[in-house]
Order: sequence, then C-alpha cells, then structure tokens
Amino acid sequence: MSSSSPQLPYDPAPRTLPQRSRVLIVDDNSFVRQALTEIFRRESDFDVCGEAANGHEGVRAAQLLCPDLIVLDLAMPVMNGLDAARMLRRIMPTVSLIMYSGIGDKFVEQQARYIGISALISKAEAPGTLVAKARALLSQRARS
Repeated sequence: MSSSSPQLPYDPAPRTLPQRSRVLIVDDNSFVRQALTEIFRRESDFDVCGEAANGHEGVRAAQLLCPDLIVLDLAMPVMNGLDAARMLRRIMPTVSLIMYSGIGDKFVEQQARYIGISALISKAEAPGTLVAKARALLSQRARS
C-alpha cells in the first residue's frame, strides 16, 4: 500500500469558455442599430453590451460598459462619429474603433486615420465584412 496521495482521474482546474468580445453599437438610425446588434449576437464570439443613438451617448456608454470594440456611424446628431472617436481615443486609447458609415470620402478617411480609427467600412458592404474586420482587429489587439 502506497502512502502517496491518490491521483485524480481528471484535471480539477476549472475550464473557462472563450471570452466573448464586448461590442458597443453607436448609430442614430434605430434600424441600423438593431440590425448590427442582431448580426453580432448571432456570432458566438461577440456580445453586444450596449447601443447609443449619437456620439455623446456613445462616449458615456463606453465609459460605463468598457467595450472591446465600438462601431460608430459618422453622421449623427449631437456629436458625430469623428468627434466621438477623438474623445474615445483620449479616454480609452486601446479600444478598437470601426467607422461604419454610408458616407465616405478622402477627407473623412484621412481624419479617421489621423484620429486612430482602426477601420472604415461602408454600409454598402456585406455585413460579414464588418464582422470579419472586427474579429481581425480584436485578434490583432490580443496578440500585441
């Protein structure tokens, strides 16, 4: 008879599920917010933690909810997406930002890049493009 402790037939370490990335949707169009929320909720690796109807609400929601990713519209009342992104960059420098807009020109693109928006995606593109870009950005951030 051995005096050593018996070996457990299993690993008692708790298994954790893969962490879901928290997404905040900021768009003044309620239909777009609902559609994006549904698109991200269908994905097993995303969790929509909140929605906001303008940039000002988006900044406040981001501070409360601490998302991993924020999807911003450009043209919104109260505070547009570029101004919101400027504020978000100052207060949350590591959060990934995607500008998802129907408006796109060289000036907007230059401003977005200067501010530090991670990606610009046209609303005319397939929704899968937004999800794929979100995954790529969050994966890239996790590796750095």
